[in-house]
Amino acid sequence: MKLKEITKVDSKGRITIPLVIREALDVREGMNVVIIADVEKKEIVLTPLPKESKLLEVTFEIVDRPGSLAEVTSELAKTGVDLVLTKCTTIKRGEVAECSIVIDVSKSIIVNTKELEELLAKIEVVKLVKIREVMRK
Repeated sequence: MKLKEITKVDSKGRITIPLVIREALDVREGMNVVIIADVEKKEIVLTPLPKESKLLEVTFEIVDRPGSLAEVTSELAKTGVDLVLTKCTTIKRGEVAECSIVIDVSKSIIVNTKELEELLAKIEVVKLVKIREVMRK
């Protein structure tokens, strides 16, 4: 079922998610929401994340070859990590790509960033890992 509502953007660029939609999606105060804007389609998609989510932003370089990203995501999946957002860009074709992913580790066997760094360091195609917690507002 799809719900459709019209709302206005205020002077600060904010919108209010209508009550009927908040209730249907169980969106509550303090929750994080992923916002994805498709510039070509002129479309915004909002995805609410449960309050208990523990979000990390992981930035890393990988060897640019077919299957590299699949190797990384396969290893993450084995630990129960949930990929929330993924963006990869080729820096030098056939040599290096840069990826930035937002993950939810709330239901993962990964308990801290050190464990995650160690896991990623073991993957041959991964280089230069940086991890930061996504702060709740």
